[in-house]
Amino acid sequence: MARRGKGGGGGAGVGDAAWRRGAARPRLLAVSAVAWALLLLAFHLWSCASPAAYSLSGCSIPVADDPDAVVIPKRTPNAIVKKLSYLTVDKRDKDSPPLFGGRQTWKQREESFKLNATMKVHCGFMKNSGADMGAVDFEYIQKCKFVVASGIFDGYDVPHQPSNISFRSQKLFCFLMVVDEVSFDFIEQNVTVKVDSAGGKWVGIWRLVTLHRPPFDEPRRNGKVPKILTHRLFPQAWYSIWIDGKMELMVDPLLILERYLWRGKYTFAVAVHKHHRSIYEEGDAIKRRKRYARPLVDLQMKIYYHEGMEPWDEKKRMPSDIPEGAVLIREHTTITDLFSCLWFNEVNLFTPRDQLSFGYVAHRLGDALKFFMFPNCEYNSLFILHRHTREHSSKVEWAKTIDEILKKGLKESRGGLGLWTPYPADLSSVELPAVKRTSQAS
Repeated sequence: MARRGKGGGGGAGVGDAAWRRGAARPRLLAVSAVAWALLLLAFHLWSCASPAAYSLSGCSIPVADDPDAVVIPKRTPNAIVKKLSYLTVDKRDKDSPPLFGGRQTWKQREESFKLNATMKVHCGFMKNSGADMGAVDFEYIQKCKFVVASGIFDGYDVPHQPSNISFRSQKLFCFLMVVDEVSFDFIEQNVTVKVDSAGGKWVGIWRLVTLHRPPFDEPRRNGKVPKILTHRLFPQAWYSIWIDGKMELMVDPLLILERYLWRGKYTFAVAVHKHHRSIYEEGDAIKRRKRYARPLVDLQMKIYYHEGMEPWDEKKRMPSDIPEGAVLIREHTTITDLFSCLWFNEVNLFTPRDQLSFGYVAHRLGDALKFFMFPNCEYNSLFILHRHTREHSSKVEWAKTIDEILKKGLKESRGGLGLWTPYPADLSSVELPAVKRTSQAS
């Protein structure tokens, strides 16, 4: 056995020092881990307290306790726009097929933002342009005054059954799942579809409503039809709650209407976006994440900036220019329906990224429509988000230049025509505002 010398020297002393260094390593790692944990906790507490931050998780929602106790109020009177009607014939060359959104001119677009007591605007559903509903479904929806609507296109999802739905809401609401033929076939192959005595098709509480002849080349655009133009697809509806097909509803819809519309006397409610407030920040994120062709996103943003759409700041009347578009809660008044028409027209004219155009249309209408933009954490408590069965991808989303789009034949033929129609002003000198990326999602 080796013995330690008086001076602590020799080989044994060196071994003891090495042992002490080795024993110190776990303690050092533990201290480092604790320090990192405290740092992350401090950042989390700061971000929750910061007015520029929104919770990425759920929070308690101040909904009423009992759906049976909710008193349904009288409908909101139409104050500004008394009568709203729609153009239904697409003005076109005799050799050109009708387009679902119509061939809206720049002048017509500008006129549509000028509010009058009586208005007639483009709002999709041009005659013989697609999105046709079968007779059985058309007859069924005539009774639907309270609607929970969703949609699945191009076979990306199957319906998710809602939870916590009261017996009253089951009787009061129509739960309508709008699908194309591809999605219906996919659903039928993966879940049980029941057929009622009238020929209606059901998956649990959801009544499947199939749209025939897709109006657009791009599935993302087809999905905007039931989402934004809910009032056109279901014209008898007084109230509607739209949820994306990947969402599972967790709160009774009657409680949702009471909380987000009736309590504050609103006619349109939507959550703020979890990351972005400015359309220019959202546009930057879309390009970085390859959600649509970069030059076409830039062109849409340049047009909006040229037309006076400033980046969001705290002086604006709305808490954000960017909504969490997966959920829309509406009373179908004329001004709400007009907003939806104008919003759809922008989606039809430019890119299908509807979050870019929402804030622009709100900006153009000013105080005519007051939104309730509720905290994102409440949005996360209303629903469970499921993954798509597969990820959507379109070749045009990866395009970096106009030449690439043209050479590879990626130009859409039935949507986005405003991106290829000469704009009535010179945009060459327009420089987009600098974007400050405030989140990793950017």
